[in-house]
Amino acid sequence: MPTENPSNLEVKAQPSKPRITTKKLAALVSKKDGKAIQKIFIKVPDIDIAEAANTLTPTELIFIFRCVESKYTAEFFDELDQDAKENLVKAMTDKELVQIVNQQAADDVADTVGEMPANLAQKVLQAADKTMRKDINTLLNYKENTAGSIMTTEYLELLDTLNVDEAIDTARSRGREAETIYTIFVRDIQRQFVGTVDLDDLIFAKKDQTLHDIMNLDVVSCSTATDQEEVGQMFRRYDLNALAVLNDDNRLVGIITIDDAVDVMTQEATEDIEKMGAITPTRGESYLKTSATKMAFKCVPWLVILLVMGTLSSLVLSQFDDKIAAIPILASFLPVLMDGGGNSGGQTTTLMVRGLALKEFGPKNFGKVLWKEFRTALLTGLIVGAFAFIWFMMEQYTGIVTWKSDAGNPINIFAGNCWTWDFFQIAGLTSLVTAASLGLTILVAKVIAVCLPLGVAAMKKDPALMSEPLLTTVADVAALLIYFGLAELWIMPVINLV
Repeated sequence: MPTENPSNLEVKAQPSKPRITTKKLAALVSKKDGKAIQKIFIKVPDIDIAEAANTLTPTELIFIFRCVESKYTAEFFDELDQDAKENLVKAMTDKELVQIVNQQAADDVADTVGEMPANLAQKVLQAADKTMRKDINTLLNYKENTAGSIMTTEYLELLDTLNVDEAIDTARSRGREAETIYTIFVRDIQRQFVGTVDLDDLIFAKKDQTLHDIMNLDVVSCSTATDQEEVGQMFRRYDLNALAVLNDDNRLVGIITIDDAVDVMTQEATEDIEKMGAITPTRGESYLKTSATKMAFKCVPWLVILLVMGTLSSLVLSQFDDKIAAIPILASFLPVLMDGGGNSGGQTTTLMVRGLALKEFGPKNFGKVLWKEFRTALLTGLIVGAFAFIWFMMEQYTGIVTWKSDAGNPINIFAGNCWTWDFFQIAGLTSLVTAASLGLTILVAKVIAVCLPLGVAAMKKDPALMSEPLLTTVADVAALLIYFGLAELWIMPVINLV
């Protein structure tokens, strides 16, 4: 029988991922079509169903929970928005709530309860069984944003003296209750945490070997007080699937899994971006769910601070107003000059904050980082300054920027011809001063952008606090001082030629 050439085989198109919309889900609820809703929970990811269900009424949500098995709705409940969860808790009977709560992981319930009003939180805790309630209360007692507050207490911990067969049997009997079985945590007879065993190592090991023989000894762990940002860095650095959380006695009290670590890294990155944009962190709140009033109050504090700091720029300008009056053209180049300092400093600030967050360097590397950025800034300033000189010359030659007489009329000293002494002496000198000021401003702004975040990090504070708007304010003052200082030295002596 001839074999078919694989290259000639017809490739069938894969079915597209099933989608669900709020409108479709509401229509199924309206028709009381429980079977169709159950099929959706089998085929569609919980997060997609939750996004479609968030705007349903409590009555509609209750119908979904009553016609779908709790093994499906437990994860679905965890993916719902906090408002939808609270509405459900209010509407559910105690019996229905018991089925939902006790199917979930303790850390997920703790996260939900921690954001609920006291009366609803109490209702959830009463629905939890004794063990679950104890775990939830334990997690709620840890300081917010620490490893203890985000860990789960549902894991597989085995004695190191168990042989492979015994360990596999235990994993089969208890594994469904654990958050993960791909990493098994091992303790000794004194209940001290001693290592981990990966599931594949367990499966391929010899039957008579003990967990002590095959466990990983170079295990990464953290304490309950470890900051959650550091936890995220540990997952990234060591490519972990799960991380052991130990108490002060070196005993395992919980684990953090990769899905929780990803949530933490996303939250921390968002917080850094918000701080760099001079916005008070929203702490994971959805943009669309946050009211305009609340968003305004998150923006106002930094804007007020920066407004007050802007007084420094006003002070510098007021000290040089006679120079602007004598050489009005200087004011024409101020926006470009100040933008150049803020933009170049912002580039460096972004690199510094991100590098510090990823632990690529720290305050102890200050000298090395500063020297590298100084060289980068010097080269950048020279290149941009050279281009700026040519560009500013072109602006004055074409009349985009012109000198004016005391009456405010343009002085056409160039007459479309740059081959004059007036052009080189006046326009060339102005362009040179502005271009040199821009180059020096870039150099100063980048140096400041290194010093501020690293200085804050040395004080054990979040380097994102040194936001780009704050840097821009400082760089603007430096730019004005440099600009008017050079104008005083180079332009004022020949001002009588205009």
